[in-house]
Amino acid sequence: MTESGDSQEARALDARRVWWRSRRGLRELDLLLLPFVEDVYPSLGPEQRAIYLRLLDNEDPELLVWFTGRGVPLDAELSAMIEFIRSHGRPVS
Repeated sequence: MTESGDSQEARALDARRVWWRSRRGLRELDLLLLPFVEDVYPSLGPEQRAIYLRLLDNEDPELLVWFTGRGVPLDAELSAMIEFIRSHGRPVS
C-alpha cells in the first residue's frame, strides 16, 4: 500500500474510533455529538480535535448539564467547544 493509502486508512480508522467514542448512553447527547463528529470533526485542526477528545473524557451526566446550559466546565477550551458543537446541532432541553 502506498503512503497516501496508509494515511487515508489511518484517517478512516481515527474517524471510526472518534464516532464510537462520541456515541453516548444518552440520546440527547447522541443527537448533538454524532452529527457533529460526522459533519464538522473532519474539518477541525489538530488542536480543536484534541479539545473535542478531552471533552469526550467526561461522563454523560456532566456533559448533559453542560450542553443543556445548567452548568459550565471550568476549562474555558471545553466550554468553547461545547458552544461550538451546540451551534452546529439541535438544542438539548
